Amino acid sequence: MYKKFIKLLPGLLIIGLLSFGCAQSPDVKQEMTPKASQTQQQAEKNVYKGTIVGKSNKAKTISIEVGKGKQAQTMMVKFDDQTKGVEHAVKGHAAIITFEKRGNDVYAKVIKQKLAKLPQGVTEIKTEELSALVTNAHKMYLVDSRPASRYGQSHLPGAVSIPVPMLKEKQSALLPADKNELLIFYCGGPT
Repeated sequence: MYKKFIKLLPGLLIIGLLSFGCAQSPDVKQEMTPKASQTQQQAEKNVYKGTIVGKSNKAKTISIEVGKGKQAQTMMVKFDDQTKGVEHAVKGHAAIITFEKRGNDVYAKVIKQKLAKLPQGVTEIKTEELSALVTNAHKMYLVDSRPASRYGQSHLPGAVSIPVPMLKEKQSALLPADKNELLIFYCGGPT
């Protein structure tokens, strides 16, 4: 069973990266009705999903862009000492903000990172596990999927630079011929 899984792993990882990208702006779930915009539907559920575009600790406000394309809107929410997860409101990062209305104001209750979902059959490896594999010189194919300029600044020992756009273009031709080899991808943000 393990060998079958290992043989499928490269293909599953490629599909996952091509489908979900790596540390890119998230896709906001599309559940639109003809009469309601995406932003209105999210507000009705008291949840904003999108990319943080700004945060002011002095004004205690967070701006989040929700929606896609022409329907994208920047929404502002306040936060206070009761707001959980304020540390996840990082400019340029994907987030999910659950909020409540207090009078005319909108206050964030909980802020969470919006992470990419892994395809079925692909597992996440924790930093400590990867560190042990690198330290013990475990045989693996380690792929840095960040832009080449970031790879040039610094990368994990033994990592090969295969940025996501290159992987989309050349696909499995960039991966090792040995389909039993352990294949690990990493990027610059939470996925």
